[in-house]
Amino acid sequence: MDLSDNANAHSTPFLIRACRPEEAEALLALWQAAGTSPSVTDTITDIRGVIESSASVLVAEVDQRIVGSLIAAFDGWRGNMYRIAVHPDYRRRGIGRALVKEGEKRLVGQGAKRITALVEDKYPWAVAFWSSVGYEIEPGIIRFFRNP
Repeated sequence: MDLSDNANAHSTPFLIRACRPEEAEALLALWQAAGTSPSVTDTITDIRGVIESSASVLVAEVDQRIVGSLIAAFDGWRGNMYRIAVHPDYRRRGIGRALVKEGEKRLVGQGAKRITALVEDKYPWAVAFWSSVGYEIEPGIIRFFRNP
């Protein structure tokens, strides 16, 4: 767990920690407030399931309020990061960067030698964020999916 304090004029001390199952509703509310695209897995049951799994569901907390999140999962082959979100009132304070740094630390600790991030290209600010933290677009990759 990492207590971070950004040193600029908009600094807000925040704590990065693991999300608890009883915080599933707060996590879903954060995703909605942050404007993330809804998914078929945006249910309290599914969110509790991922929190209780081997994935690292990280949250950023300010004054006991969840203001940021990231899911970092290792599949035994690669590390994958999903669902980064920061509440609009807390953006541009280093929270997203701190979440990524902690996610990377946990994934490398599990043995990840490559880490990917799923990013929706319809959000240019999201693409810019991941570029700013050192990630590159992987050419030639198309993601396929199916909801069974």
